[in-house]
Amino acid sequence: MQDSVKVKGAFRLQLVEGDKVVGDSGWHQNQVTNLGFNQYIVMSLGSIAGSKYISHVALGTGGAPAAADTALSGESEVSKRVAVTAASSSGSKTLRLTATFASSSSFVTAAKNISNIGLFNTSAQTTGTMFAGNTYASSSVATNQNVNVTYDLCFS
Repeated sequence: MQDSVKVKGAFRLQLVEGDKVVGDSGWHQNQVTNLGFNQYIVMSLGSIAGSKYISHVALGTGGAPAAADTALSGESEVSKRVAVTAASSSGSKTLRLTATFASSSSFVTAAKNISNIGLFNTSAQTTGTMFAGNTYASSSVATNQNVNVTYDLCFS
C-alpha cells in the first residue's frame, strides 16, 4: 500500500481603497520551497528542533521564487511583513491564512508596483525562511490603499 500527500497552495490579493476593491490578482498557485517542505512540514511532524511555522506574509517587487530560495526577491521595496491569521475547520485538509497590509501602518511610503508574495516564520525582513510564494501580474499600490491577502494551503 502506498500513500502520498501533496501540498497545493493558492493565493489571492485584493487592493482596497476605502470600502471598494480596486484591484484583484485572482487566484494563483504557489511554489513551496525546498526548506519549506523540510523545515515547515517534515521537521514539524517529527517535533525536530529548528522546525518552523508560518507566522507572516511579505510582498515584494520581484519575480517568482525558485525552489531553493529562502528570501523573497524585491521584499526590501515594501517596508514590512504582516502577521497572518490562520484558520482551519475540523475535518478540513486546508489551512487558510489571511492578512492585511494596512495603509495606516505605512507599509509603502510611495506608490509601488508589487508583483510577488511569500510566507515566512518571522516578522524581520532580513531573517527567516520562506515556506512558499509566487508571482502575479504587477499591480501598483498607493499609500492610501490596503492589500488584503488570502492564502490557502491544501493537503491531499
